[in-house]
Amino acid sequence: MPNLQWRKSSFGSGDGQGGNCVEVAIAQPVVAVRDSKAPAGSLLVTEAAWRGLVSALQTAHES
Repeated sequence: MPNLQWRKSSFGSGDGQGGNCVEVAIAQPVVAVRDSKAPAGSLLVTEAAWRGLVSALQTAHES
């Protein structure tokens, strides 16, 4: 997916070697998610599914 602005997770590995990071880009009408170590492939999910995942992760983190 060319010309996307990828954002790296703030929870990625801080090992200085770029490991274990999730990157996300808005590619309306979907959200693209990829592993920073394998940028050629990405998972596409609907915006509603992405919001649901983020909400569930925030709830789990708060518990």
